[in-house]
Amino acid sequence: MDTRYKHHVRRHARGAIRPAAIAIVAVIAVLGAASWFLIIKPHMDMVAADLGAHPSTPVKVGAEAPPPPVNVAAMSMNQLLAEARKAVNEQRLLAPAGNNAFEFYLKVLEKQPGNQVAADALRETFPVGASVAEQAINQRDFNEAQRQIDLLARADPANYTLTILRSKLDAQRKLLDREQQLASDKEKQQQLAAQKAVSDKAESDRLAAEAQQKALADQRAAQARASQQQQASEASRQQQAASTAATASNTAAASAGGTHPAVLLRNVAPRYPTTAVRANQEGWVEVTFTITPEGTVDDVKVVDAEPRHVFDRAATEAVSRWKFQPATQDGNPVPSQDKRRIVFKLN
Repeated sequence: MDTRYKHHVRRHARGAIRPAAIAIVAVIAVLGAASWFLIIKPHMDMVAADLGAHPSTPVKVGAEAPPPPVNVAAMSMNQLLAEARKAVNEQRLLAPAGNNAFEFYLKVLEKQPGNQVAADALRETFPVGASVAEQAINQRDFNEAQRQIDLLARADPANYTLTILRSKLDAQRKLLDREQQLASDKEKQQQLAAQKAVSDKAESDRLAAEAQQKALADQRAAQARASQQQQASEASRQQQAASTAATASNTAAASAGGTHPAVLLRNVAPRYPTTAVRANQEGWVEVTFTITPEGTVDDVKVVDAEPRHVFDRAATEAVSRWKFQPATQDGNPVPSQDKRRIVFKLN
């Protein structure tokens, strides 16, 4: 019986403690919420109102900050706190260096480490200061951002916001490095493209000059060939005239005694070979042949040619169709030998 009674008492005691614990927790929660809404939040709102913005809103630093106080190290705590409040009102939380609220509050804590006013002010304005540092990061003023982060770290070195700010600063620095590298690469590519354009133009000019020189050389060569053709044609006409004159002279001399050489009556022009026309080739062929007593040509032979084997057939076929007045001896037709050079020229 005694044992059962003891267990009953213990269960009853535990049952009575649970509602009491719940009530205590509830009271603590209500007090915490009340202190937040009635004390902490109004004070933070007041500070934010003094700054002219919500703590999460980036604060713009005035374009022209007042000069820093002279001999800050000799200032009293009241003077430092007054300067700090003035800096807060003028939105100089972290900048300019040497004349901002954080540095004044930190100076107070150096003189009096337990100063509650400076400690509370630093804690309450820390979010706004973090926004100012973040704004400097976004503006890519990295040196100023690093200085402000270091200043925040002096106020609250364990605050996790510092880790975020440092990470963002590092990321922005790397991004700027990448952008600068891309810009440098692009500039190099543009320089290479410009150099290539200059090189291509120089090469184009060189090729154009070479083409012009080649055209002039071809023109001179064509003029030289035309001059040579004209000279060769003139030489051929002179040779033919001399041959005609010699034939006439021989005929006249032979007529007096009843003997004269063969006289050409019909000269058949040779056919210019198609392959030579396509190759723009010219040349000549020397042939010997027999003139029969009937005045026809027989036994045509090539004795020399330039170039060889190009005009041989055309020359022999043409000479084979020539007609002569046969040579005579004592008034009788006799066979005779003759030698001629057949010239092939393109007009």
